[in-house]
Amino acid sequence: MPSVGAPLSQSLPALIEALRRLPGVGQKTASRMAYHLLQHDREGAQMLAQALQVATSRTRHCALCHTFTEDEVCETCSDPQRDRSKLCVVETPADQSALERTGAFRGLYFVLMGKLSPLDGIGPKDIGLAKLFERATAGEVQEVILATNFTAEGEATAHVIGEALKARGLSVTRLARGVPAGSELEYVDLGTIAHALVDRR
Repeated sequence: MPSVGAPLSQSLPALIEALRRLPGVGQKTASRMAYHLLQHDREGAQMLAQALQVATSRTRHCALCHTFTEDEVCETCSDPQRDRSKLCVVETPADQSALERTGAFRGLYFVLMGKLSPLDGIGPKDIGLAKLFERATAGEVQEVILATNFTAEGEATAHVIGEALKARGLSVTRLARGVPAGSELEYVDLGTIAHALVDRR
């Protein structure tokens, strides 16, 4: 980041470049955001900067499920009311959050933090499959629900995990096809996700 008091010729492009890192944000959108914050909402820009600083310094991955938390273990994993016989596997913390908002699932989660993608060099070690298998076979889990996205990579990831867990004697189910093919859970409406959970196969 540019230092405080850096010339505009350095600080403005640096802000635009930082905003471009957001998913779906290109050069034009990043420029609009940067100019808006600097011209019309300096207070909002300060709030954004402070919130990002606090979040990046305090947020970590849960030691059990890998979702985001400020504690060693997240609230979901430490909740004694959750059904520990069911483990739902998702790709990202955003997917877990979407499933939680439906209120349709009362089990536990495992967040892969990605999906298998050989073309991008992402293999089983990169998404923590060994830790998933260890947790799933520790004795409490009876059903593993595969809630990876319905993209080509998500389907491939679900297939690899499903075959490995079935070979270990676990019951494995997949979200029902109410979720459109090619879609990502965090963008699907909550009612559709809830029905896909209930009708899992």
